[in-house]
Parts: sequence; structure tokens; C-alpha cells
Amino acid sequence: MDYIKEYRQFVSSYYFNEAVRITVGITLPSVILNFFGMLEIGLIASLGAMAVSAADIPGHIKERRNGMLAALALIFFVDLVTGFAHVSQPVTALVILTFSFSLSMLGVYNARTNAIGFAGLLIMVLTLYHKATGWNVVLDGIYLLCGGLWYIGLSLALHGVRPYKVIQQALGDSIIAVADYLKTRSYFYNEGVNYDKTYKNLMQQQQKVQDKQILVREMLFKSRNIVKSTTLTGRGLLVIFVESVDLFEKANATFYNYESMHRRFDGTNILPHFRKVILGMVDELYEIGVSVQEGRRSRVSKNLNDELRELKQHFEKFVNTHRNADNLEALINMRKIMQSIEDMILRIYTLHHYTRYERKEVKDYLLSDNYDSFVEKTDLDGDLIRENLSLQSNTFRHALRLGIAMTLGYITAVLLQLEYSYWILLTALVILKPTYSVTKQRNYQRVIGTIIGAMGGIGLLFLLQTQTGRFTAMILLMIATYSFMRTRYLVSVTFMTAYVLILFFLLDSRNFHVVIENRILDTIIGSVIAGLTTYIIPSWEKKQVKTYMAAALEKTRAYFETVASAYIKNEPAPDYKLSRKEAFVAQANLSGTFSRMLSEPKSKQKNIKTIHQFVVMIFTINSHIATLAHYSRLLAAKYRSPVFTPVIENTIHELGNTSGMLSDETVAPQVAHSDTQALKAAVKDLLEKRRHEIQQGLLDTETKITLNELKPIIDQFLLISRASGDLNKLAETLTGLKPSPEAEKLPLESLSAGEHAVQ
Repeated sequence: MDYIKEYRQFVSSYYFNEAVRITVGITLPSVILNFFGMLEIGLIASLGAMAVSAADIPGHIKERRNGMLAALALIFFVDLVTGFAHVSQPVTALVILTFSFSLSMLGVYNARTNAIGFAGLLIMVLTLYHKATGWNVVLDGIYLLCGGLWYIGLSLALHGVRPYKVIQQALGDSIIAVADYLKTRSYFYNEGVNYDKTYKNLMQQQQKVQDKQILVREMLFKSRNIVKSTTLTGRGLLVIFVESVDLFEKANATFYNYESMHRRFDGTNILPHFRKVILGMVDELYEIGVSVQEGRRSRVSKNLNDELRELKQHFEKFVNTHRNADNLEALINMRKIMQSIEDMILRIYTLHHYTRYERKEVKDYLLSDNYDSFVEKTDLDGDLIRENLSLQSNTFRHALRLGIAMTLGYITAVLLQLEYSYWILLTALVILKPTYSVTKQRNYQRVIGTIIGAMGGIGLLFLLQTQTGRFTAMILLMIATYSFMRTRYLVSVTFMTAYVLILFFLLDSRNFHVVIENRILDTIIGSVIAGLTTYIIPSWEKKQVKTYMAAALEKTRAYFETVASAYIKNEPAPDYKLSRKEAFVAQANLSGTFSRMLSEPKSKQKNIKTIHQFVVMIFTINSHIATLAHYSRLLAAKYRSPVFTPVIENTIHELGNTSGMLSDETVAPQVAHSDTQALKAAVKDLLEKRRHEIQQGLLDTETKITLNELKPIIDQFLLISRASGDLNKLAETLTGLKPSPEAEKLPLESLSAGEHAVQ
């Protein structure tokens, strides 16, 4: 592991910078007011800053500002209502139930409104601990407002000083995610690779890339001063993002029958050479990503070009040694891998170049003027809430589950007369998530992290004997907590427990042992309640997986139709990037649903093998479409022909029917599968002609050029057509229209491109 690279990536990331901002925003009010003897007021102000910081999630600055202001108004209101409800325990329980349910329902809109609701719930829980009476309730609310305003001012001021910094961090993070994706792809070149595991990891990595690219789109495309910017930095960031998305598409397009390659070429030492170059590409992308995060030009390495040159030389020797009529198609496919790698390396060096933000290159880069369609519109229509007031809604079930868990936690604390009862509610609040798999994972991590963190906190208190040392340790632990809050929950909880224990020790060392005991006990009680409510009102993925499957199919169909039209219509090539984005996002959503389904009880994993094959097949089809899109820019005009029309029309029809089947819509009659015969015949004739030329010793001919250019295009159409038929069989199995054992036995190798596609 390159520790220097890991360190640079960490300290330049958004998460670390966010952690420093939140830590300063939370601690400074307490530190300053403590200096003037007003520590209690400072602590309340710090709570206000902490609650508002929960709503300060990445995004366009206007949305960040509005979100923080909305959270500020909400926490003031929640604090007043909860504070005055202390007069009666039944009233308090009713307030907890009402707020827990209603504020959780805000998640129906988007992540930001969900974060605003969480901020309100956080203050509700903490207000239960700080029991003020009379006008002190209003005063506490004012102190919370002051703390929240302080944090908003800090956050906006930092943005004003460095307006592009957050975007640079998010963009660099998305490029690093593409590098991780490519690194996972490189495992396919290892001998003895586990295909199922690698496919699963690959889909998870793709989901991460899509999530990060969606965030960058929101930040870039919603900012008019960047989209229309004439400044080098603003326009340069837009150029780098567009290039990185195209690079990711190219990485998706390089999809081949790896099992067939291993059967033919294991032991020849050619595949490890490919993997070495791919890992070199990964290193370059890491360097670019970190450099974008740091806001400086990246350092270009000559190693990658040298490795590529060695690979090309080795490959040419390999081809000359192994070329024969039998493995002609396999070598053609490997040459396409070589060409794809060359193209991606060129794009990587282009990215290196644009990190210099040179005026002429950035200014002359042709950008689209239609970015609005690439971002999701924020619609806070009240009808959406009403439409989700049903047990069919996952958000409604989560809100109901959280409301019951929080109320049960409060009642339990009252009955057991627990002094630090708010830990039970806080545990339930942070553990319970809309999906079972995440809740289960967080439940386990919360308990383990609390125990480890408690031991670590006690150890630090014994090691550090001075107040200054303990306060410094607490600050460092806070930074670590918020650095990992969004990425590694177990690590975050561990650091959080340690810093909270040190905080309580600094505030009141006499009752410290009570804090430790109650912290662990309340965490266990909260975890048990969260686990029970998850089973009482479950949200199993099997109930909505068909919806995600149908949506992915529909977006894939639209993506294919847009790309394929270039091969049959004598018109300007359509801009397929929007349909590409929608197809990849829908695919990532489906992959995420399937991954969560794997963490659910076995009894809830109905048709799991068939769904797995379906997810992999969608992934593969989109990869083949991306390959077609790449070829269309270079070769569509040259090989445009009506011979593609039948296979295109049949594929569109088949994908649409399969989507309708999963959506319980009327399914139209299927089109006959005679649409591929002409394409197969064309490739077969070219192959026979080329084999004859090789036998005659003719190496460089027009047939070779045509075969190298046309065969990959036809292969993509044939594979997409065959996969669309297989998807239909899988859908019939899932919907019960035609239970088919054969559909459950489709081999993974049939899902990827190979030399037998035309046979």
C-alpha cells in the first residue's frame, strides 16, 4: 500500500475538510463562552451548530444555504415544542411519536430534506436530556439559533473564500471512484478469478461511481456561474468532469468473455501484461483525482506509456506466434482490448493535461448548452407526501418504524428510570434506516463501535494526565469521527464514543463511571429496540425489486434505441449522453437493491439466483451498448445499413415487452427471431474470407480492416439481441408466466462478449 498516496487522498478529501469545519463549528462556541464563564450556554450553542451541520451535505451552494436555514428554523420549533412538553410524560411520548414520524417522511423528497428532518430529530432527542422550564425553554431555543447561525456563517464564509473547493473535492473523489472501478475490472485478468464475486464487486463499484457523478452533476450543472463561466477554474472543472464521464463510459465498454480468454490463453503470460497496464492506469487516475482535490496540476508519469509500449510489443509477438485459423476471433477480441486500453490511456493523459487549466485548451473545448436535463429537479410538492401515506411506501414504513422505536425507547427509559435515557433514542435514530440490510449492519457496528470506543476512551484518559492533552485528543477524535461519518460507520462510532467519554470526563469527572455504564447499557437497549421494530414493520427488497428491474430495462431500451439509430439513420448522430446517464443510474439503483437483498434473511430472498443473473445481464447489455456508442462516433457512418434494422427493432420490442411484463402491463406478441441471420451470415463470410487469406499468407488486406472494424459492431448487436431474449425468459420465471428451470441455469459466460457470438 502506498501510504503517502492514501494520506494525500484522505487530507485533500471533502470528508476530512468537512470534519475540520464541523469540529471547529461545534467546539468554538463552547470554548469561547467557557472563557467568559458561560459554558452551559456555549454547550447549547454548540448543539445548535451540530444540528445545522447535519443538514450541510454536499451540493450546490444555494441548496446548502437554504437547507441549513430550513434546519435552523426547524430545530428552533422542535426545541420549543419538546421543551414545553416536559410537563407531562404522556405528552412527551406523543411529541416524540409525532416528530419521529413526520420528520422522517421528509425523506420522500431527497437526501437534503431527509438531513433536515434528521437535524430536527437530533435536537428533539438532546432536548429530552436538557430539561429546561418556563422562559428558559425559549432562551435555550435562542442559544440554539445563535449556534446554528454561527455555523451557517462559518460554512458560507469558507465557501466564499474557496468557492470551487467543494466541487474540486467531489470531482476528485469521483475520478478516484473510476480508478477503483478499473482496479476491480483488472481482477478479470487473474488466473483462477472468482467471476461471481468479481461481478458483484464490479456492480457495487459502479454504483459508487454513479452516486459520486450524480453529486458532481448537481454541483456543476445547477451552478450557472460555472456552466456559463469564462473563468479557467470553473470551465476547467466542467471539462474535467465531462472527460472523466466519457472515460468511465469507455471503461464500461471494454467488456469481453474473460472465461473464454482464460481457457485459451492461461499459461501464455499475456493476460498478466494486460492487468499490469490497467493497474498503471489506476495509479494515474489516483494521481489525477488527488490533484483535482488539492487544486493543483497533476504529475504525469512516463511509466504508463512505457508499460503500454511493452504490452504492444509483447502482444504483437504473441499474435505472430499464436495466429491460426482456429483462434482468429479470440485474437481479434484481444486486439480490441488493446485498442480500448490505448484509447483510455489517451483519455487519461488528456485529463492530466486539463488539470493545468490552460486558457486556450479550456476555452476551445466544445461544451454542451443543455445541462439542465442532466440534473434532478427538486420538487417539494405536498402531494408527494400524501401519495406516500401508505404501507406500500418504503418511506412511510420507515417513518412508522422509527416513530414506534423512538416512543418505545422513551417509555423504556421512563420505566427503568435511566438517567441518560436520550442515548437509547439517539441509538435508535442513527441505526434505523429505510432498508433492513443497512439497519442490520449499523446495529452490529453501533454496539461493537461503542464497546471498542469506550475502552479506547478510558485508555486515553489514563495515558493523558493533563486537561490540555485530553482536550486535544477530544478534538482529534471529533475530526476522525466526522471524517468517517459518511464512509465507515464502525470507525466513526468508535471515535465518537471515545470523544464523548472524554467530553463527559472533562465536564464531570466524578460521575464518569456512571456515564460509561449508561452509555453501553443504553446503546444495547436502543439496538434491541431498533432490531425488533425492523421485524415488526419490515421493508423487504423483494417487494420493490421488480420495480427497479422494470425501470432499468426501460432506461436500457431508451439508451439502446438512441445509440443504435446512428447505424440505420442517415442523420446527425443523436446525443446519447443523457440516455447513457439515466441507464447507468437505473442500473446502479437495481444493483444496490440486489446487494441489500443479499443481506436479508434467506427466507426473504425469493428467486435470488434469477435476479442475480438479471442484474448481471443488464450490466452486460449496457456495457455492449456503450461499446456500440464508442464505435458509432468512428464507424457508424461508414457501415450504416438497413441490415441492422430488424435486429434493432426486435431488441427494442423485446426489452419493452420484458419491462411491461415486470410492471404487470399488457405484453404484445413477440417478434420472430429471424432478425439476426443476415448479420451472422455477413460475419461468417468475412471470417471465411480472412481465414483463406491467412492460409495464403496474406496478412494486411482490406478484408482484415473490414473484419476488425465491422465484426465488433455486429457482435454487439447480436449479443444484445440474444441477451434481451434471455432477459425475457428470466422475467417469465420471476412473474410466474412460464416457470422455466432452463432460465435459472443461464451461465455467466453467456452474459459477456465472446468469439462464439456469431455462431
